[in-house]
Amino acid sequence: MKPLRIGLLGIGTVGGGTFDVLTRNAEEISRRAGRPITVIKVAARNEAKARRVVPASVPVTPDFLSVARDAEIDVIVESLGGTEPAKSVILEAIAHGKHVVTANKALLALHGNEIFAAARAKGVIVAFEAAVAGGIPIIKALREGLVANRIEWIAGIINGTTNFILSEMRGKGLSFADVLTTAQAKGYAEADPTFDIEGVDAGHKISILAAIAFGIPLSFEKAHVEGITKIEAKDIRYAEEMGYRIKLLGIARRREAGIELRVHPTLIPAKRLIANVEGVMNAVLVKGDAVGATLYYGAGAGANPTASAVIADLVDVARLIDADASHRVPYLAFQHDRIGTEPVLSMDDVETSYYLRLRVDDKPGVLADITRVLADNHISIDAMLQKEPEEGEAQADIILLTHETIEKNVKRAIAAIEAQASTSGKIVLLRLENLA
Repeated sequence: MKPLRIGLLGIGTVGGGTFDVLTRNAEEISRRAGRPITVIKVAARNEAKARRVVPASVPVTPDFLSVARDAEIDVIVESLGGTEPAKSVILEAIAHGKHVVTANKALLALHGNEIFAAARAKGVIVAFEAAVAGGIPIIKALREGLVANRIEWIAGIINGTTNFILSEMRGKGLSFADVLTTAQAKGYAEADPTFDIEGVDAGHKISILAAIAFGIPLSFEKAHVEGITKIEAKDIRYAEEMGYRIKLLGIARRREAGIELRVHPTLIPAKRLIANVEGVMNAVLVKGDAVGATLYYGAGAGANPTASAVIADLVDVARLIDADASHRVPYLAFQHDRIGTEPVLSMDDVETSYYLRLRVDDKPGVLADITRVLADNHISIDAMLQKEPEEGEAQADIILLTHETIEKNVKRAIAAIEAQASTSGKIVLLRLENLA
C-alpha cells in the first residue's frame, strides 16, 4: 500500500520529536497503520536549524503555504504553535483537501469551530490528540472510549509548569517568585511564563475537553481563567494542615442550568490520587455516569510524549483516509448537527466549596460577627482553623472551609466581612473540590 505522505510544519520540540519517532519506529508504526508514514517535506523558518534533525534527502522550505498546497502531500502536521500563521496554513491545507494533525491547543480553543466547519465541508480529518495533556490519550478516551457515558464532570492538572511550581512550593516551603525562577532555569517555564502561570494554557485545554465531553461548541471566551500568581506559601501550608493540597485545575461540570467551565487554584483532599500528582506531570479525572471516575496520568509535554500523540493521530488518518467521512469519529465526538446549546455559566453562578483566609483582630465577638455574615448569605462552615497571633501582634489568621454554596453568595459575604473594622486587608478566596 502506498505511503501516507506527510508535510511537517515546524521542526521545534514537537515537530522534531515527531520526525525522530517516525524515523526511529518506522517499521513498528507501518505494521500498525497498514502502510508506511513518511515525511516528504518540512517547512521551517530556519533551514540550518532544521537540518540538525532533517536529512538532506527531505526538502526543507521556509514557505509554509507551499507545503499546504503541495499535491504530493496527504497530511499536514502543524507544530508551529500560536494562531498565525498556523490558522491560515491549516485552512489553506483543508481547502486543498489535505488532512490535518495539530498539537495547537490555543488555535483550536480560539478558532476550532471555524476549522472544523471548513474540514467538514471538504470531508477531511482534523486530529488533535496532542493538543491536550501531551502523551496522555485523553481526547481518544473522551471521543471513543467513554461514548456510552453521560459525562458528569472533568477535573484536570493540565499544565506542567504550574504543577511543578505548586509542588515545589509545598515541598520546600518556598515563595511563588523563587520557584518560578527555578522553573525557568530548568526549562519548565518560558522566559515569559504568562500563558502558564495565569491559567490561559489550561483554559485552552479544558475548553477543548469540555466541548468533547458535553457536545458543545468550543467556548474558551466564556471560561473563567485564574492563575497561581497570588498563591502564598502560607495558604499551601494551611491547606496541608487541614488535609488538602492546592493544584491548578481545569474543571468542566454539567449542571441543570448549563456548563461550568473554569480554571483556578483548587484545594483537593490529599487522599485523592490526583492530589498526589507532582512535578511537571499531568492528570485528568473524568466522571461518567456508567463507568464512574477514571484517571488518566502521564507526561503532559516534551518531545517524545507529544510525538507519541501526534503519531497516534497519523496512524488513525492512515487507517481512515479511504473511509467515507460520515463513518469517521466526529471532531467533537458528537455529530455536528447534534452539538448542544447549553450555556456556559457565569462564575457567579458556580456552585462549589470555598477556602477563606481572614486576617482579623484577636478579640471576643469577632468570630461571631463573621459567622453571622456567612449565615445571612446562606453559607455554612465545614471546618475552621484559627492560628495564634505572632508575638507582639494583635491580629491572627482564621481559615474557614465552607460547604457547597453559590459563588455570588461568597463574594457578597466577603465584601461585608472586609467592611468590618476588625478585618485587616483582603480576604483570600480559593475554591475547594472534593472530587468524590
